[in-house]
Amino acid sequence: MPSFFDLSFVSWWIDTLAPAQMCACKTLARFPLSSAMARITRTNRFRSLAFPFLGFRLRWYNTPSPPYFSHSAAAAASVVGDESSDDTVEELLTKGDSIRGLMKMERRSEPEEASGRWFPYLDLCRVGSASLTSREVIKVLEPYILDARKERMKRVVNNRSYSVSLVVEGLADFGNVSAAFRSADALGIQSVHAISSDNRKRYKDNRHVSMGAEKWLDIELWKSPKECFQALRMRGYRIAATHLGDDTVSIYDLDWSLPTAVVIGNEHMGISHEALQLADLRCCIPMIGMVDSFNVSVAAGILIHHAVHDRFSRLGYHCDLAAEELQVLLAEFYLRHRDSSMTIVHEYAKRKLGNCFTEVPH
Repeated sequence: MPSFFDLSFVSWWIDTLAPAQMCACKTLARFPLSSAMARITRTNRFRSLAFPFLGFRLRWYNTPSPPYFSHSAAAAASVVGDESSDDTVEELLTKGDSIRGLMKMERRSEPEEASGRWFPYLDLCRVGSASLTSREVIKVLEPYILDARKERMKRVVNNRSYSVSLVVEGLADFGNVSAAFRSADALGIQSVHAISSDNRKRYKDNRHVSMGAEKWLDIELWKSPKECFQALRMRGYRIAATHLGDDTVSIYDLDWSLPTAVVIGNEHMGISHEALQLADLRCCIPMIGMVDSFNVSVAAGILIHHAVHDRFSRLGYHCDLAAEELQVLLAEFYLRHRDSSMTIVHEYAKRKLGNCFTEVPH
């Protein structure tokens, strides 16, 4: 028997203990110990294994992940903290400042007349009194992001589109809002809109529903359907309100290659009368069961999925952004990646301007 406790002891214990003791770790013994330990240590949920009949507990510490930044950079000292955003859907929907702070690149002004296809960003990032292009932003931030993360962001951006937009009106449950946002992110919809509700239900318990999708979306808040729909029409969208009624058209009969903003309504009351009157058309998801409606977040997922599928069928693609727009959106993603990204860009801008300003942006 080994005189010290290590992984070889565990191996010896699995190989030599009586069958009655072996049954307590039967699952572990099905595959090599090294494989078991490797699988367990890859997750933060397990940091120890207990063996009560032997009177000890095996503990280990996960190896720290490589940093996202270079320690040699001047701004690296301030690059700390978790990658995930502190923003929650509740904060974003109840505090306009959170929304404005989420978007980093300079946004276009609203068009004065209806446009053909909408893209919200200029190739411009204002940092104090300095102005940087998307190419500069990407060049500055790339050394601070792991290659795997950069590749994932590039892949996501290359599958994004603004041609289909999701609008949620008066949803009372932030869990449903976050689930709808998660579906939009997963299916390549970049633009989502929320028409305000008076409900202030706590969202904190439902944060896991969105999986942080709100960090990567362009979320816009509106006070009324009229305000929202007017802006969307000027951007070139038609408004499709989901509704149960005889005057609706099936989502399968719509041409989703046209810029479309699809509106889903309150969990209990559905689309408001005002929104129905202002919409360009009313659509529904055909149902053949005994119930006549889906959960609102499920309906949002079905609608978006079909819209994207229809675009692929008609156009052969979903993403329709030009090369310059893809570059600008990638810069936006890089800037949203960590809270410290703006600090790094600020340090670069200071050097570019010869230390002409010192205030760090928030």
